[in-house]
Amino acid sequence: MNALIFLITMIVFLLAVILAYRLFGTAGLYAYICFATILANIQVCKSIEVFGIAATTAPALFASTFLCTDILSECHGAAAAKKAVWLGVFVNLVWLVGTQLTLWFIPSATDTVQDSLEVIFGMAPRVVLASLVSYACSQRLDVFLYHQIWKRTGGGKAGLWLRNNGATLVSQLADSIIFPTIAFAGSIPGGELVQIMATTFLFKAIVALCDTPCVYLARKLKKDEEVPV
Repeated sequence: MNALIFLITMIVFLLAVILAYRLFGTAGLYAYICFATILANIQVCKSIEVFGIAATTAPALFASTFLCTDILSECHGAAAAKKAVWLGVFVNLVWLVGTQLTLWFIPSATDTVQDSLEVIFGMAPRVVLASLVSYACSQRLDVFLYHQIWKRTGGGKAGLWLRNNGATLVSQLADSIIFPTIAFAGSIPGGELVQIMATTFLFKAIVALCDTPCVYLARKLKKDEEVPV
């Protein structure tokens, strides 16, 4: 059942990226990255099993943010992609501060959600720190590799599959190692931590391989607009 849900969520999120770009251009991709990075920080708190292997619910959503930066790199250049990365970092910092301030409020006697918020937001500092470090490192690596491959393939459609998948798979591997190490090391058994790294990369790799047609489609939907640096 979880495998089917993963497939459905992957399709939904990839289509959402394309729809955001189709309707709102680069602004849609920037907004999607803000949404996805915040929700992924909540999703990662939930542990699941897929085919008997430990995982979290976040890989499909977080992996879709790489589609955003690849579309920005492909259609609007490195400056637009880098802007998206730093926007994601900024939004998550503000979100982290906001969640902790929310917990500081003294609940009323009739409040029923404080305990639930403490469970979710209580994990936020370490999870968001891990997310910020892994997100910034892996996304900058993705943008760098994308444009290095671009230079060597000439930037045409023929090399699109290589630069999209080559850059994303390497950066996803980096993210799959950095995030669990910072977020969960010492709090879960080592064997489970390695399983989470492996399954996280596997699921992100599946999304990366499936999102290439979306980049080709985005080239056709490309909007001629000036992107502020």
